[in-house]
Amino acid sequence: RSWKPVLLLLSPPAFSTTCARCAKDRRLRQKRAISERQLTRYFVDQRKVRVVGGQGGGGGHSFYSEPRKVFGGPDGGNGGDGGHVIFKADQQMKSLSSVFPFYQGFNGERGGSKNCYGANGAHMYVKVPVGTLVKEDGKVVADLVQHGEEYIAAYGGAGGKGNRFFLSNENRAPTLFTPGEPGQERVLHLELKTAAHAGLVGFPNAGKSSLLRAISRAKPAVAAYPFTTLNPHVGIVHYQDYEQVAVADIPGLIKGAHQNRGLGMAFLKHIERCRFLLYVVDLSVPQPWIQLQDLKDELEAYEKGLSERPCVVVGNKIDLAQSRINLPLLREQVADRVIALSALTGDNLEELLLHLRELYDTYVRTEQAQGQSPVKW
Repeated sequence: RSWKPVLLLLSPPAFSTTCARCAKDRRLRQKRAISERQLTRYFVDQRKVRVVGGQGGGGGHSFYSEPRKVFGGPDGGNGGDGGHVIFKADQQMKSLSSVFPFYQGFNGERGGSKNCYGANGAHMYVKVPVGTLVKEDGKVVADLVQHGEEYIAAYGGAGGKGNRFFLSNENRAPTLFTPGEPGQERVLHLELKTAAHAGLVGFPNAGKSSLLRAISRAKPAVAAYPFTTLNPHVGIVHYQDYEQVAVADIPGLIKGAHQNRGLGMAFLKHIERCRFLLYVVDLSVPQPWIQLQDLKDELEAYEKGLSERPCVVVGNKIDLAQSRINLPLLREQVADRVIALSALTGDNLEELLLHLRELYDTYVRTEQAQGQSPVKW
């Protein structure tokens, strides 16, 4: 009987998998947007941490023994040292929410026979965001401002001595050995200060969040009520030469913020890290130059010299009729440069982006002239 082969044309599978049970959907899922209220649970800028170093291993207690050699002498090795607890700055970390309240280093192993030393305990590395302050009893003990910078928070204990260590001419068969020392124990306070190049400073509803959404890909919450932004947001402004300028949206300040009114000093500290400031003023309000003076007074009352940093005044909401009337009056009252724009319609954003790059280039040249490395994102 003659037969002909039949070719079955099967369509290729949608996904290359070897087992249906182990198959995974490789379709890209869109990242869901996190609201400001939900973000409050993720963004943490203060944390109290108890750190304990690893305990050292005990010393060994043994005597060398083999056939036809009865009195071999002591051969107990020393114990291994305990591991440290180390804070390491990582630019991928943006919050202290992943930092646990307790860390302990790994213990060292006990010394063995034949003069074998115990292994040292592994170090416990804790990743913290760049710009983290480490405080103990109210005093700053470390300032992690560079990526990869480390600080030993708790030292591990030293390993114990084996009985081989106590061998002497007077004592040829020592039985003494020491246990490992406990690790260092400390209670530290971690405080995060946003390390951005520029900071958006202004009163509530001045349009800071809308401006950050317009010049970067950050998406802070925007609404028609004060104190919409409860946490600092950092947006990255990209330029054609691959330079990146980080702009931080500081929550709205009010008069008396340096006395802990409103959101208070919880977010004034984030302005300390900013190299230059963008004062966002609502041009539609009566006498907007008074808002600018109040903002500078609050910054100066919080830290002397903070209001004297390089800055530019951003007059927002130029699309409104009252704003066009107040703009020439503001420029007469203010000595700093004023850039009028509209974050809602996108008018005159190019001038702000060009001046922002000028401020960034000036900061880079100043840091390099002083022999320091500028902060890069």
